[in-house]
Order: sequence, then structure tokens, then C-alpha cells
Amino acid sequence: MTSRWGVWILISLRDKELRFCELRESIRGISEKMLAQSLRALVEDGLVWRHVEPAPPQVTYCLTEFDRDLGAPLDDLFGRITQRLSSQ
Repeated sequence: MTSRWGVWILISLRDKELRFCELRESIRGISEKMLAQSLRALVEDGLVWRHVEPAPPQVTYCLTEFDRDLGAPLDDLFGRITQRLSSQ
């Protein structure tokens, strides 16, 4: 099971691929260190795919096919979590 930050990362990547700085901006309250650690764990677990472009240097993250398949049934759950936490 992933951390609470991991869940936010999965929610952020649900519909699109994002660069590290875009992910950090989309997740309120996460530090760079925690984002890097959480992304590393999600990549190792096979839930997030990390793509590196050599020139210009750029790293993007997106959900793996496995996680996309799981994402459809979890859309309602993600929506409820996002709605509840946004209202706090």
C-alpha cells in the first residue's frame, strides 16, 4: 500500500502525464524530498512510469497500464477524496 502522498500522486496522474515540478505544484503541502521518495516507490511498485528525455533534459511521470486499468473503477473514490480534502 502506498503512502497518503502516493495516493495524491496517483490522483494527479490519473488523466495526464506530468513533470516533477508540475506534480509538486498540483499537490498542496508536499515537499520536494517527499515527492521524490514517493515517486521512487511508485515507480518501483510498477504503478508509475518514469520517462526521461535526454535533450533537453526532462523527466515526465504517468500511470502504467496496470494502474490505468485500476483507475477506471477508482475514479469515483478519487473524486470523493479530492472533493472532501478540497473542502477542508
